[in-house]
Amino acid sequence: MSIDSVRASVTIEEVAAAAGVSRSTVSRVVNGSTAVSPEALDAVRKAIAELNYVPNRAARSLASKQTHAIALVVPEDTTRFFGDPFFAAIVSGINARLGRTDYVLNLFIASDDPGDKTTSYLRSGAVDGAIVVSHHTSDTFIDRIAAVVPVVYGGRPVRERERDYYVDVDNIRGGREATEFLIDRGHTRIATITGPSDMPAAVDRLDGYRQAVAAHGLTPAGVEDGNFTADGGAAAMRRLLAAGERPDAIFVASDLMARGVLAVLAGAGIRVPDDMAIIGFDDSPVATSVTPALTTMKQPSLVQGETMAGVLVDLLAGRNPQHVTILETELVVRDSV
Repeated sequence: MSIDSVRASVTIEEVAAAAGVSRSTVSRVVNGSTAVSPEALDAVRKAIAELNYVPNRAARSLASKQTHAIALVVPEDTTRFFGDPFFAAIVSGINARLGRTDYVLNLFIASDDPGDKTTSYLRSGAVDGAIVVSHHTSDTFIDRIAAVVPVVYGGRPVRERERDYYVDVDNIRGGREATEFLIDRGHTRIATITGPSDMPAAVDRLDGYRQAVAAHGLTPAGVEDGNFTADGGAAAMRRLLAAGERPDAIFVASDLMARGVLAVLAGAGIRVPDDMAIIGFDDSPVATSVTPALTTMKQPSLVQGETMAGVLVDLLAGRNPQHVTILETELVVRDSV
């Protein structure tokens, strides 16, 4: 994406005509003003999205690089952000790459805010571009940000488009290889604890698990959503234990969830790996802080952060980086299998 490609080709008058409002109303919406009726606000937003309108002020900011600021947008709550080591690695990688440039990083921890505080700020020309990490199907406000500044996604976008730029890990392959490792160890009743179904990473890791189980003629021994949290993993493990025949192995789609799983199993007197084998995903510091030390699929989160920042810097410089970059995962064997 060159600077020319993000410059507005649709006028504010055309947006006003499509929305059936005045030019000044469109201007107020673009500038984040609250002095607009809900009906007019919805009509203008719809027209902006349909026409792919880019406010001139944002385009000028991109052309002149006056802000030298990049936004990291994380559509999660603060508990999730500060409690998951994945985000620390991502931020470290981004910061390391931006340290070689004049750009500064602005962090926005934001869910889908009906008030659009984050969206209005980013659309105002306050940043040159954005990196979006950990987005969900419901995070529709991301599309409005992407309409005015270059965006690089951490992970496959929820609604993938040909023009999108993203850096992901091979989650399908990671899920498949983790499950195949358990199968190779002789396990036949393999369950999985997944992340939320509205997140592409969770969907892809589940797909990899299903592929491996089907390829070996096995039946899934249980699929439960653990919401990518330790508490969620613990609750999912309790549901699996209450469901009937106990699995002999579990692929857990994040190390944080695996920590919750191990706590429940220890409390139930189920030995890992003697009674049940566990494989996590991430190779975060959690993997070596639990007992037994966790076998896990390593994803290069720090490298992912560096790569995302590099792609965005290239976009802002008018270069042509790859639209899609896929990083490989690697099995790290420890004591839980």
